[in-house]
Amino acid sequence: MPDLAFADGVRRQTDYWLTVYKRTWRSSVFSSFVAPLFYVVAMGVLLGGFVESDTGELEGATSYLAFVVPGLVAAHAMQTAVGETTYPVMGLIKWQRVYDSMLATPLQVQHLAGATLSFVFFRVATTCAVYMLVLAPFGVFESWWGPFVAYAGQLLVGMAFGVWVYGFSARLEDEQAYGLLFRIGVIPMFLFSGAFFPVANLGEVGSWLARLTPLWHGVSLSRMFCLDDIDWSTAAVNVVVLVTLVVVGWFWAIAGLRKRLVS
Repeated sequence: MPDLAFADGVRRQTDYWLTVYKRTWRSSVFSSFVAPLFYVVAMGVLLGGFVESDTGELEGATSYLAFVVPGLVAAHAMQTAVGETTYPVMGLIKWQRVYDSMLATPLQVQHLAGATLSFVFFRVATTCAVYMLVLAPFGVFESWWGPFVAYAGQLLVGMAFGVWVYGFSARLEDEQAYGLLFRIGVIPMFLFSGAFFPVANLGEVGSWLARLTPLWHGVSLSRMFCLDDIDWSTAAVNVVVLVTLVVVGWFWAIAGLRKRLVS
């Protein structure tokens, strides 16, 4: 039997992932669709009311609300992607063994990863879209086109985390390592990659370390285009770094899943 084309193999799993979403979407309503509004009100409106608005110190933002929320959307993209590629992927591989049953069909490893990461992309896209719609009435967007580019940057940073954490999950034998991933990876990046305050506040060494994280590049893109205060050279670096992470991470994820399930 000839090998399935990649797109055809991914398409054949549409019904499965649609069924998964129909059965699980209620459990993600709060984290994906209600939490964004609470974040905006709590961090931007209430806390922001106590922060003096200095455009120079807030990277061009006229208020703390305008500064913090574009970064929060990028951080939310990271959290959503990580959440969808940790325990759910472990379930597909180890607990439910769905992948084993799929491999008994003409589907191949790259089809399984492609369909799963397509679902991750869908989750990131919908949650970030809701977040951006919530922001629109607050007047934080300085141009009509900037939020669309910022949204693309949010999807990019989400998938940069998605492919690498997927590859990490494909190689794990025990889910206890996820605790370490969150404690020394996700949470520190969430707090110190520029979402809540300019990374310059971390000092020279700390700011450069923050700029090495994938989340900082996503926060930078999201904020620059939402505020229409764009450094095109920085934006180009952000895009190149994130695209490179997605491409390299994809091949790393496929290699890990193939070794786990086939070799």
